[in-house]
Amino acid sequence: MSTGPEFNIPKVQKLSAEVQTAAALRQGILEGEIPPGTRLTEIRMAEHLGVSRATIRTAFHQLAQEGLIDQIPYTGWMVMSLSAHDAWELYTLRSSLEALASRLVATEIRNSGPSSAMVASIDNAFGRLKVACENGCRKQIADADFALHRTIIDLARHRRLAEQYAQVEQQVRIYIASSDALLDPNSIVGQHHPIVESLSAGDVDSAVRAAVEHNEQEGEKLVAYLSAVGEN
Repeated sequence: MSTGPEFNIPKVQKLSAEVQTAAALRQGILEGEIPPGTRLTEIRMAEHLGVSRATIRTAFHQLAQEGLIDQIPYTGWMVMSLSAHDAWELYTLRSSLEALASRLVATEIRNSGPSSAMVASIDNAFGRLKVACENGCRKQIADADFALHRTIIDLARHRRLAEQYAQVEQQVRIYIASSDALLDPNSIVGQHHPIVESLSAGDVDSAVRAAVEHNEQEGEKLVAYLSAVGEN
């Protein structure tokens, strides 16, 4: 017996107040509306967002797990400030995680051929980065930059790798926005071209090397900048 037509539309999600509050705060931090180093208090944010202090407290703990805010003893909470050492930790960690992802993805493409759906996914993500760089909007560039790297992580189909990446994902987004802000938008496309080219060709060694070199070269630039700023 027919049960009626099937519709390919997403189901409505009922999100708790805690999830919505964490999402609002996360967006504010990632978009710079809540600047690095900002002191956050439960009372002030509860009043501002129109939720209970318990809801704010739960959201703060979630963002602390993501590394976006820190709890300061006897003081409250503070939005993370990216230091030179933070940048070093993030780019060295990203280098290892993304090198593994690149190895897995390039190996799969080598075995399945350049016409695989993986290549199309990478090309689409790279295309969105190109468009963002052409438009010159820094937020769009940072979002598209992160999305390309996240696409590679997802295509690796390695659950534990994805879980490790997710733990620092929000910090990585701040890192990418900070790094991209130092660069001419046109150069950002060129930085990612070796990664995309080697992956699409299924060249495993080149893909791993491109992932490592990209993270190290751009990471060292950001570390140097943050070190100079910290000394002034």
